[in-house]
Amino acid sequence: MPQAIATLLNARWIVPVEPEGRVLEHHALAVQDGRIFAILPRDEARVRFTAETCLDFETHVLIPGLVNAHTHASMTLLRGLADDLSLMTWLQDYVWPAEARWVDPEFVRAGTRLAIAEMLRGGTTCFNDMYFFPEATAAVARECGIRACVGLIALDFPTAYARNLDEYLDKGLALHEALKSDTLVRAAFAPHAPYTVSAPALERIGRLAADLDIPVHIHVHETAAEVARFQAEHGCRPLERLAQLGLLSPRLLAVHMTQLEPAEIERLAQAGAHVVHCPESNLKLASGFCPVARLDAAQVNVALGTDGAASNNDLDLFGELRTAALLGKSVAGDAAVLPAARVLRMATLHGARALGLAREIGSLEPGKAADIVAVDLGQPETEPVYHPISQLVYAAGRQHVTDVWVAGRRLLADRRLTTLDLADTLREARGWRERIAAEHRA
Repeated sequence: MPQAIATLLNARWIVPVEPEGRVLEHHALAVQDGRIFAILPRDEARVRFTAETCLDFETHVLIPGLVNAHTHASMTLLRGLADDLSLMTWLQDYVWPAEARWVDPEFVRAGTRLAIAEMLRGGTTCFNDMYFFPEATAAVARECGIRACVGLIALDFPTAYARNLDEYLDKGLALHEALKSDTLVRAAFAPHAPYTVSAPALERIGRLAADLDIPVHIHVHETAAEVARFQAEHGCRPLERLAQLGLLSPRLLAVHMTQLEPAEIERLAQAGAHVVHCPESNLKLASGFCPVARLDAAQVNVALGTDGAASNNDLDLFGELRTAALLGKSVAGDAAVLPAARVLRMATLHGARALGLAREIGSLEPGKAADIVAVDLGQPETEPVYHPISQLVYAAGRQHVTDVWVAGRRLLADRRLTTLDLADTLREARGWRERIAAEHRA
């Protein structure tokens, strides 16, 4: 007698990501209790299971949900406010003043809803965030059913969120405690950067992170000018300072890393630290080129992130996949490095590993959470299909994502968001645009 299950997904292809490069043709994926129950040939699945929901994806590939390993989600409300500027001009003259004027819990809730709508429609099922009022980000993520790691932000200067380091950390620790039993949302420490967070503060954060065994998510070596200025002021490079303070460990998520010497790559590998590569943001801000192929060759775990929509200007991981592959080959001067399967892994399993979630998500394997994305390769932009993984990286786009599940819950159904009112989300974002633009013009 067939076994009753919740969901059966029949697909033209399944790319489990683990093992790397495997493609399963004419297979089915069975889901029960929010987890992947089995992956097996479709003919066997028809005999073995009877499903409450059975869906056929005749021209689709099923992949693990994408993991956006570096975001400032609610900065979607600042998308396009200030473009074509260098990093420090962009930050000091435009972004920081705008944040000081506008950022509050209401701003974060509205911006995060817009970000989640964009990410789900692009196949992202988990995002790692760094922004103010992370309590609001966590609440919206939970409401929408997406997986998230929210940053316990820390800076040396007061903001609308906190007056000093003690207040940043007190609020962060309270949020971490509140999220302990949450199955979808967790926390990581998120000191902004070595140049905005003092050595004593970073050392304190490192000790807390070790005690709680949670990640430390921080911008490091983003530009040559930043590294040179830090070295002139402190007598060492930022990564060396993090090592001195005990932060160079498997808990470290070092974002950007466009300026790396060979010895630093080796230190990252030895420490088991993670690098988050944000290729499009780095290109737009002319920050430099992360040596991804060299990091990969040294077996450093490299994940992918979009950065915030104020500097990218989107949260499109399919775009990052393609840019990371092409840019990595160009920087290395070798077309064979960073093949499509490896770059897809960076956006899935490597991101999960960086967040400490590799046992839960990042690949399609029995027992893991059913975070699944269906991508339609039967479109003019993606036909004919010789190699599905190459097609995902080099031809497909987020517009080809039709369906998304997180923990077995269908959050995108044939391009329709099921947990977000898209019209209300857009109306709210446009309202913020009117308020911000009116003052910006004045």
